[in-house]
Amino acid sequence: MVSKEIKGARGVEYISSFSRLGKRVEDLSRTASLMKAVGDPQKKLTFVHIAGTNGKGSVAQMLSCIFVESGYKTGLFTSPYILEFADRIRINDRNIPYEELDLITDQLRPLLDSHPLRREFSQFEVTQAAAFLWFLKENCDVIVLETGLGGLLDCTNIIPSPLVSVITSISLDHTAILGSTIREIAFQKGGIIKPSCPAVMSYGSPLEAQQVISSIAKKQGSLLVIPDESQVKITSADISGSDFSYKGENYRLSMGGAHQVANAAAVIEAAALISKRLPLSSNAVCEGIKKARLCGRTELLSSDPLVILDGSHNPGGTAALAAFLKDSGAPPMEVIIGMHTDKDALDAVKNLLPCAESFVAVDGFSDRDIPAPQLAELIRQAGGKATAGEDIPSAAGKILSQGKPLLICGSLYLVSYVKNNPKMQLFWGRPF
Repeated sequence: MVSKEIKGARGVEYISSFSRLGKRVEDLSRTASLMKAVGDPQKKLTFVHIAGTNGKGSVAQMLSCIFVESGYKTGLFTSPYILEFADRIRINDRNIPYEELDLITDQLRPLLDSHPLRREFSQFEVTQAAAFLWFLKENCDVIVLETGLGGLLDCTNIIPSPLVSVITSISLDHTAILGSTIREIAFQKGGIIKPSCPAVMSYGSPLEAQQVISSIAKKQGSLLVIPDESQVKITSADISGSDFSYKGENYRLSMGGAHQVANAAAVIEAAALISKRLPLSSNAVCEGIKKARLCGRTELLSSDPLVILDGSHNPGGTAALAAFLKDSGAPPMEVIIGMHTDKDALDAVKNLLPCAESFVAVDGFSDRDIPAPQLAELIRQAGGKATAGEDIPSAAGKILSQGKPLLICGSLYLVSYVKNNPKMQLFWGRPF
């Protein structure tokens, strides 16, 4: 991703010295070895654990806001970062100071550099170790923890039993690693359910995913709660968010789309389970859901002309995005789209065809993006109109100069590029 240059951020430089993915894992022994070397901070912290294909970040943000509203010192660990590296490690909605990250990685360096598995550790594992040490140092009351990839073998799964495990919507993604079927992927996601630890699963996932998660919960002796969709009543919805009720209680959600209402229902059920061990008031739940916002999730950059930024990057995500645009009454959009090579780009694009006037395929926002001409050809194969070849700021400038509605989507890395590129910032900084 594009990131702000941080002078003296030796912590980021040290973490970047590890491989991006690390050696492929078959179990959590490597993570356990790493965490033991740094003092097993996870054993001294309290967690809420979140896995799923789409919606993890939104659920994590809502829960974090609820905890903060309740007066708890709340750590939040998410991925990937959007604006800068530090935004993936937060306490009470504030990024870790780079000076703190430097000090913590100075502490980690001698412990990891002498470790026999040093060459096998991934950047994500080392970042997690740094985050846990900071959360412990700051005496956090609770940590909201988002998995990186999957669940069962994800390094975040090294934690002891959390207050609750939350499984968001499940669909096909990362099939080369997690499996080629919904059942295989659900098995990986459900791996975060610990023995006798309650779990919540969002409604709306395929039946086979629900069956797998239910089976895992039963084997673990864990209560599984799936929100009752029939109890959800959306009273108003537009691009800025939704008003809805669940089980007779009214809520305001500041992130648009019915998929976010589904996420919020899971959060409400999770909060009810958490309250049995860590008190949460109903007012804190309402306020936390209302205050939660997330960069690049149906984010409204401008209303005139309409400009929406969304990081949806797989078929499940673009289906939710398309439904959001339809339900909010958005006109057909000009779409700037960029995607990664490891995504099901064809099916993701097909979902967007009904809400797209035409597409501009772009690249240059990541070292793993699909070349723009290749993506444009794929879009045409799907039945859409597509061009390629322009750089991202030029493409956006041309569309905006004509006053046309614009959607930018396809990757959270593209979201990062848009939010950080000074040329793009000129568009949002000027009056439309």
